Amino acid sequence: MADRRRYELMLILDPRLEESAIQTTVDRYLGFVKDQGGEVAKVDHWGRKRFAFEINHLDEGYYVLADLDTDPATVAELDRQMRLADELVRHKFVRPGKD
Repeated sequence: MADRRRYELMLILDPRLEESAIQTTVDRYLGFVKDQGGEVAKVDHWGRKRFAFEINHLDEGYYVLADLDTDPATVAELDRQMRLADELVRHKFVRPGKD
């Protein structure tokens, strides 16, 4: 994988999911990164947080932040899969700035 880059991935999952379902979902997406030759440097479960405004008739979500080291093609495919997922409220990939 010649073109690896650092990404931060923020996931907001449906808060009505059981803890085991949340972990399974997170493991599935991060497992895809690993299967494609990428690395998952860190995963922080922030837990349930209240939204500033309602999203999809929900007023809170379960937040997970992950640091990834992978290529843009993997991010594009993961983004496509996440847009189709019912258990995700929102997701966002960010390339952290270089200091």
